Amino acid sequence: MERLRIALAGNANVGKSVIFNELTGLHQHIGNWPGKTVEKAEGTLHFKGRDIDVIDLPGIYSLSTYSLEEEISREYILNEKPDVVINVINASVLERNLYFTLQLLELGRPMVIALNQVDTAKKEGLEIDHRKLSKLLGVPVVPTIAVKSMGLTSLLDEAIKASSKRSPEPPRYGNEIEKAVSGIVRLLENKDMSYPKRWFAIKLLQNDRILLRMPIDKEIIAESKKASSGIERFHKHPCRTAIVSEIYGLAASIANKVQRRTSKKRMFGERLDDISTHRVWGYPIMAAVILGIFFGIFVFGNGIASMIEGSLSYINPVLEGLLPGIPGSIMLAAVEGLLSTLTVVIPYILPFYIALGILESSGYMARIAFMMDGLMHRIGLHGKAFIPLMMGFGCNVPACLGCKVMETHRERLIAIFVVTLIPCAAVTTVILGLVGRFVGIGWALLLYMIDAAIVLALGRIAFKVLPGEPTGLIMEMPSYKVPHYMTILRQTWFKISGFVKIAFPVIVASTVAIKVLEIAGALEVLTSAMSPVTVEWLGLPVITGVLLIFGILKKELTLVMLASYMGTTNFALALTPVQMLVFALVTMLYIPCAATISTLIKEIGVKKATFITVFEILFAILVGGIAFRFFVFLGI
Repeated sequence: MERLRIALAGNANVGKSVIFNELTGLHQHIGNWPGKTVEKAEGTLHFKGRDIDVIDLPGIYSLSTYSLEEEISREYILNEKPDVVINVINASVLERNLYFTLQLLELGRPMVIALNQVDTAKKEGLEIDHRKLSKLLGVPVVPTIAVKSMGLTSLLDEAIKASSKRSPEPPRYGNEIEKAVSGIVRLLENKDMSYPKRWFAIKLLQNDRILLRMPIDKEIIAESKKASSGIERFHKHPCRTAIVSEIYGLAASIANKVQRRTSKKRMFGERLDDISTHRVWGYPIMAAVILGIFFGIFVFGNGIASMIEGSLSYINPVLEGLLPGIPGSIMLAAVEGLLSTLTVVIPYILPFYIALGILESSGYMARIAFMMDGLMHRIGLHGKAFIPLMMGFGCNVPACLGCKVMETHRERLIAIFVVTLIPCAAVTTVILGLVGRFVGIGWALLLYMIDAAIVLALGRIAFKVLPGEPTGLIMEMPSYKVPHYMTILRQTWFKISGFVKIAFPVIVASTVAIKVLEIAGALEVLTSAMSPVTVEWLGLPVITGVLLIFGILKKELTLVMLASYMGTTNFALALTPVQMLVFALVTMLYIPCAATISTLIKEIGVKKATFITVFEILFAILVGGIAFRFFVFLGI
C-alpha cells in the first residue's frame, strides 16, 4: 500500500493545527523533535487507499535560522524530504503570508497551498482569485475553512496529485539578484549537495547561519562575497535586506493581482478588539477573565472531587477487606494513590488546560500580551513574556520552552527564571484542593497575589543583576475567532493522557515507597531528620518533610500522598488552616518538579539550572517560615 508523508507548514495563527487535527483526529501523538525541546506533532490517516503521515511543523514566519523552530522546519523539509508540503496561509492577510510561501518554493519540494479562512477574508471585504494565485505561484491552491472541515478532501486530492509531479519553479527576483544567484549556481553545478543549489546560493548571499556548519570552497565564498557587494552597491542596502525586500515586493505584487477589496463592514471582532484592548477598560476585563477562569475551575473541581470522593467512600472498605496483611497494605497504598489522583488532580488540571486552549485559540492571549507589555518591562521583559507566564499556569515545562519567543539570551534567562515561580496546574491542585476547599477561596487568591508580588520583585532583581536593555514588543495580533473546540479538546486529551502515563507510575511508586518506609520504620527516621525545618521553622506536621521531598517529582504528589497517608481526602483532620496556608505557600514557591529541572538543564545549562533550583528551595523555606509566624500573629 502506497504511503505518503505530508508536512504542514505556515505562519502562526493560520489554522494549521486545526487542519492537522481534522485530518488525523485521534490518530496522532505529541512529542519532541529528536534532540530538541520543540514540540512535535505527528498523525496518520487513511485516504483513498493510501496511508498518509502528517507532520505539523512549528508555526514560523521565515526560513532564515533565527530561531530553533525555523531551523527545525527548514531542516525537516530539506533533509527528510516529505512527499508534499502543504503551505497553510491565512486568506485575510495574504501578502504577509506569501513572504513565507515564496521561501518555501525555493526548497524544491512538491507543494500545495491551503488558502484557509476564506470566510473570514470575505467578511473583511476581501475576495481572492485562487485560480489566478495558483497560476502565478505554479502550485495548486485550495480554498479551505478548516474549522468547518470545508475543502480538506480537495486539499488531500491535490496533495496526492502533487506528490507525483515535479517540484514547482522557484520565484524570480530582480536582475541584479538573479545574476548573482546564477553565478554562484554555476560554481555549484558539480558539487554533490543535499540542498537545492539555487536556494543554497541565496543563503550564501545572505550569509546565513547554516553556512557555519558546512565546508565551502574558497572560490565559491569569494564569488558570493563579490556578488553580495555588487547587490549592496546597487540597492544601497545590505545584501540580506535587499533580498528580503525583493521577496516582500514580489509577495505584494502577487497579492495585489489576485485579491479585490469590496465594501467592508465593521466586524464584531474589531469592535470587541477596541473594548478588550482599551487603555482603561481592557485591564478590568482581563482581570475578570483570569479571575473567572480560576473561580470556574474552583467550582468545577470541587464538584467533581466531591462526586469522586463519594464513590471512594464505598470502595475503600471493600479493598481493605480484600487485601489483608503487609502485602495487602502495600497493594492498598498503590490503589489509594491511583484513586487519590482522580480526586485531587483531574478535577483541576483538565479544566485549566481547556481554559488556556480557549484563550489561545480565540486570540485573546495575544491581547493579554499586548496589555501586559508595560508591566513586563518592569522586570526587563516585554509583553510576549506574559504568554509563557500564562502557559506556566498550565505546566512549567512547556512554559520554559515557550521562552524561546524572547529575542535575547538575557531576556530568555529572566523569563525562564520567572516562569519557574508561576504556580502550574499541579500547584493549583494543591492551592485549590487544600486552601481553597478547606480555608476559603479568598485565602487561595491571596496566595496567588503573594506569588505575583514575589514574581515582580525577583524578576526586577534579576533584571538589575543581569546586564543589558529590554527590547520592544513586535508581534502579530491575530483576529478574534470562535475557538475550534474539537482541536482544544483533542490537544487537552493528549496533554492529560501524557500526564497520566507519566504521573501514575510515579504516584504508585511514591505511595508504595512511603508505605514500605513506614512498615520498615525508616519513615520516622527521615521525618525526624527534617523536623528542624518542617516542624520548628515551618510549623508543619512532621510527615510533611517526606511529602515535600516527593513533591520534587511532581507537586500534586504532596496532596496525593498526604491523602494516601491519612486514608482520607478530608485534610482538615490533619492540618490546621495556618498549616494549610504555609504548606501550600512552600509547595508553590520551591522548584516546580523534576521535569522542570530537566528542562532548565537543557535550556540554560547545568550551572544556571542548579542555581535556580537551590535558590528556590531555600527561598521557599525562608518565606514559609516568615509566613507561618505572620499567620500565627494574625490569629488565623
